[in-house]
Amino acid sequence: MMEHFFNRLQNAMRSNWDRPALCNYHGEEFTFGDLATKIERFHIVFEASGISKGDKVALCARNSARWAVSFLAITTYGAVAVPILADFHPDSINSLVDHSESKLLFTDADMWKKLDIGRMPELKTVVNTGDFSVLYTSDSRIREALDNLESLFRARFPQGVRPEDIDYPTDNGKDIAVINYTSGTTSAPKGVMLRYECLSSNVQFGQDRIPSGNTDSIVSMLPLAHMYGMMFEFLYPLCGGSSIYFLGKAPTPAMLLGAMKEVRPYLVVTVPLVMEKIFKSSVLPVLNRPAVKVLTAIPGVNRIIFNAIRKRLLSAFGGNVRMIIMGGAALNPDVERWFRKFRLPFTVGYGMTEAAPLLAYEEWGKFVPRSCGKAIDREEVRIDSEDPQNVPGEIQARGVNIMSGYYRNEEATKAAFTADGWMNTGDLGVMDAEGNIFIRGRSKNMILSSNGQNIYPEEIEAVINSEPYVVESVVVDRDSKLVALVYPDRDRMQADGVREEDIGDMMSGMMASVNRSLPVYSRLSKVEVMDSPFEKTPKMSIKRFLYS
Repeated sequence: MMEHFFNRLQNAMRSNWDRPALCNYHGEEFTFGDLATKIERFHIVFEASGISKGDKVALCARNSARWAVSFLAITTYGAVAVPILADFHPDSINSLVDHSESKLLFTDADMWKKLDIGRMPELKTVVNTGDFSVLYTSDSRIREALDNLESLFRARFPQGVRPEDIDYPTDNGKDIAVINYTSGTTSAPKGVMLRYECLSSNVQFGQDRIPSGNTDSIVSMLPLAHMYGMMFEFLYPLCGGSSIYFLGKAPTPAMLLGAMKEVRPYLVVTVPLVMEKIFKSSVLPVLNRPAVKVLTAIPGVNRIIFNAIRKRLLSAFGGNVRMIIMGGAALNPDVERWFRKFRLPFTVGYGMTEAAPLLAYEEWGKFVPRSCGKAIDREEVRIDSEDPQNVPGEIQARGVNIMSGYYRNEEATKAAFTADGWMNTGDLGVMDAEGNIFIRGRSKNMILSSNGQNIYPEEIEAVINSEPYVVESVVVDRDSKLVALVYPDRDRMQADGVREEDIGDMMSGMMASVNRSLPVYSRLSKVEVMDSPFEKTPKMSIKRFLYS
């Protein structure tokens, strides 16, 4: 039986009243008791100012303890949280606040200066996530409620909020809890409607597979407005009684590693690109030393070296890590092979906002290389193919965690589901007899060759990215010819004495090497060297449409 995440949350609060719950790294800190109290204070304000259950409340700010407080205050009240990425353009934020019909907005003072209240007609009040002060209001009830908050609070809680006072609704599983916009587009926006049961299912899966407790901590660095960060760096660990440390804006590598060593997280949630960079900068140079190459070829001796590397990698994350979860893209095959040799506790999951967010996962000891795990509990996955084990088809899913549809976008909602109720993911893949899912690429990225062959650029990119001096790549179709756009590892080249003027010749040699391992129909005709990294989405996927 699935447990509502509010029940887990209130149990965590009652059992850990004086322990840290939400903390800004080297900044403000709230205990579980503080969190419960702040939630109740917001409930009083919402109630007194006429906010009704089901009303939309937007959240657009950098990660912080107060962002997390605001989200929980909204959802435990029964209003609908609308998280919006702070990286979106102000015009897009105006549009999404308007499209969601939000009546209240939590944001920071700097962001508010960039927004236009005239483009958000439903909006009545804006609250500063920096200190919970009011940045704007057109509703006298809200101003009155805030002016009288202390007396209203004392009347309701004369002894202050106590553990036994916490009582969040758990009969609302089918109600919409979150509307999460998947992009900053201003035309036909897609706001994913997620029910409380969608969130509860993901929280329970996390606690069932990687239980967390009140001696555990985690570093939150992914955007909370993205479901990956919201669920696995905030809601799931918090519901286990763990302490969350928010880094705020995107951290520098030095700041991130410093935070990891200090917080000593039990879990690291990241994207493959980060782990690949760590491997190429810190581990690969060691493996390439002549003496190390000899020793790693000797059975028994190589295990000692691999264990030492494993310990070094885990120590970089604080030395307390039980699991490293990667998602958002495929892991470089060569890096994956080395990680398995080291017995690094990692796994590559599969998810999307529409699944809140997890679709597939497997524990590291059972994880099949190149896969992204198996369908999670309370969900089914199928491949829309006559031969699902061998011929790629669209990956489709249904279950408790799957969205209700897109807010105020019936056309997109209809297109998202099959006639028999399965959600189209837009991804192509195969699934073996044991249920392991192997993604072949995005259906919209697939290239159809002149002789009718289906070409999945992601598979070619995996080969390219395995080359020594490649950071990342994108394969595009130009006049029926395959062209690889490559961002080279100039730092490594410089360290190895490679001159800038030699990069072109080196890339030609790389293309020849890659083509030797590819079928004739998917071989490259040209390589173009990029001067800067590819632009990324918040979950670190390349914005492919910019380069096609």
